[in-house]
Amino acid sequence: MKTSLKLPLVAMLAIFASCENSNKKTDSAQAGISPSNPFLKESTLPYQVADFNKIKDSDFAPAIQEGMKIQLNEISRIADNSEAPTFENTLVEMEKSGQMLKRVNNVFGLLTSANTNDDLQKIKEEIAPKQAAHKDAIYLNAKLFKRIESIYNNQKQLKLDPESKRLIDYYYQDFVLAGAKLSDQAKTDLKKLNEEEASLSAKFSNQLLAASKAGALVVDMVAELAGLSEAEITTAAQAAKSANQEGKWLIALKNTTQQPDLQTLSDRDTRKKLFDASWNRAEKADTNDTRKTLVQIAKIRAEKASLLGFPNYATWKLQDQMAKTPAAVESFFAKLVPSSTARAKAEAAEIQALIDKQKGGFKLEAYDWDYYAEQVRKEKYDLNENEIKPYFELNNVLKNGVFYAATQLYGITFKERTDLPVYHKDVKVFELFNEDKTAIGLFYCDFFKRDNKSGGAWMDNMVGQSKLMGTKPVIFNVCNFTKPTDGEPALISFDDVTTMFHEFGHALHGFFANQQYPSLSGTNVARDYVEFPSQFNEHWAVNPTVFKNYAIHYSTGQPMPQLLVDKIKKAANFNQGYALTEVLAAAALDMQWHKLPASASLQDANKFETEALQKTGLSLSYLPPRYRSSYFLHIWANGYAAGYYAYLWAEMLDHDAFSWFEENGGLTRANGQRFREMILSKGNSEDYGKMFRDFRGHDPGIKAFQKYRGLTQ
Repeated sequence: MKTSLKLPLVAMLAIFASCENSNKKTDSAQAGISPSNPFLKESTLPYQVADFNKIKDSDFAPAIQEGMKIQLNEISRIADNSEAPTFENTLVEMEKSGQMLKRVNNVFGLLTSANTNDDLQKIKEEIAPKQAAHKDAIYLNAKLFKRIESIYNNQKQLKLDPESKRLIDYYYQDFVLAGAKLSDQAKTDLKKLNEEEASLSAKFSNQLLAASKAGALVVDMVAELAGLSEAEITTAAQAAKSANQEGKWLIALKNTTQQPDLQTLSDRDTRKKLFDASWNRAEKADTNDTRKTLVQIAKIRAEKASLLGFPNYATWKLQDQMAKTPAAVESFFAKLVPSSTARAKAEAAEIQALIDKQKGGFKLEAYDWDYYAEQVRKEKYDLNENEIKPYFELNNVLKNGVFYAATQLYGITFKERTDLPVYHKDVKVFELFNEDKTAIGLFYCDFFKRDNKSGGAWMDNMVGQSKLMGTKPVIFNVCNFTKPTDGEPALISFDDVTTMFHEFGHALHGFFANQQYPSLSGTNVARDYVEFPSQFNEHWAVNPTVFKNYAIHYSTGQPMPQLLVDKIKKAANFNQGYALTEVLAAAALDMQWHKLPASASLQDANKFETEALQKTGLSLSYLPPRYRSSYFLHIWANGYAAGYYAYLWAEMLDHDAFSWFEENGGLTRANGQRFREMILSKGNSEDYGKMFRDFRGHDPGIKAFQKYRGLTQ
């Protein structure tokens, strides 16, 4: 699965767009911010994109402070307005507020995730509690909420369009969930908890980045890397040299439990070392050990939920999601766990049989799975991953796969821009156009792993779409693919290909946004809905028309032979028991952490994890969760708290929606336009269930999901 994008409530301040800043000059002088700070004014570059040539690390802290100050002045003017509250003088003005803060936060969030350094990490930890306090100053403003509540209670008398009505409901629910109805003392207590949580989440993120970097596997003998290709061994040698370990070989850690090289490393001791490096990366009783941090976060969240009147954090968090309740999520899990684990156990038996056949003399362990599963796949389907990779050269996949599918479905075209500044030399920029040649926005892509980049893959906006603000989207995709050595092609796995389609699915959701209001635009939707467009877009990676257009051998220029294509199709459901169970285990672990009541004491992270997996029927020694608690960045710092289930929930939506395409002609321009108009362009302007029903004709069902995963015939 891939990292997504929607901001948590504690960071909702960063989605506001703004209006005039008439007192900027006076405020700036008082705050001591330099008049040359690039964030003081809108960028003059196309689409208001950030000018990375002018931005310095030292610009961020004063710009964030100034942005918060300006927005609070704007909010105060709204709250203190002596005129009766109206939709225009309250909610529309709120939508216009905070332009400078949004401007700096979007760039700061991008750099601290994709290209960070010690200075930025320090600023991140220092600024997190201040931003939490800023959010509380807005959401816990009694006079402001009184105006919102008045508009909410009288909305039937207002002659508003559907999107404006949706904005009223959005703000009212957001404020109530943030504690707007609490007593003054409870608000004070909540503010303290919010600041503590923000600080700890920033700390967790920084600890994990350092732990992952320090946890890389370093080997002294090249023989230990038997099974890796020459190019991979060269890359490991260069990585070691960059880490001042010349003469050795270094394998950097990816964010997930299992590591890609476990599939090909033939030395079992090396596999164990690599797996252990991943499994224990943040549990070494040093300054990067995340366990004390995460249990404190869990405790604070439980206390917040109690203060807000909910039995646990998960119940509070799911109020504005499609699922609505933890019980609905667990009912969803109950339909998947038995068949998923049964399939995984059958797969394990196949692998054990192969080990025994080879007279291995050992029982299957987690670090053996990928290595022997690949052999089972070769034996059953005669399919070799290294045989596939030469047909997936990254730039070709991007232009003739990802972009090509979007053109076929939505009529959009792409033009590379080399005249715009980027934050790293590996970043590429493309401009998107509609079929009628009107401009859509800018797309930044940053594909290669760096040790100062967070793990995983994600999409976000540098500039959001809004008719009110007159802005078009500037969107980035960030991934963590292995960078080739100089002069070598960037050959990627089919899983990486799928990741590219996935993240661009998020991008399309943002590019096709057609909202008046920033808060409802594009990907600003529920966590268990936001992954629907991205996972839906993965289907086009295997569409025959699209596939043959990009699956081209990087050196010969020949398309992938049909025999190899057929092998990939036949192997499509291979290892699905494992793949689904590891995600279910992580999702269940997340839900168990966030169902803790406020009365629970600080947990022992390892003990809690073990018991949580046993309780949910997902404790299999050879099948670890995709993320364990100590490096589960999604839930402790990236907004997925009580929401990691969203990937699976959205998978139910995406397979059901794709079934409509299969029933109605598949990859056609007309079908793409219908999906664009009814799903991708809607943002949060309508009820999610209604949007899905209007497109599909019925509520989402699980049958297509189960069929796709090979759990049913």
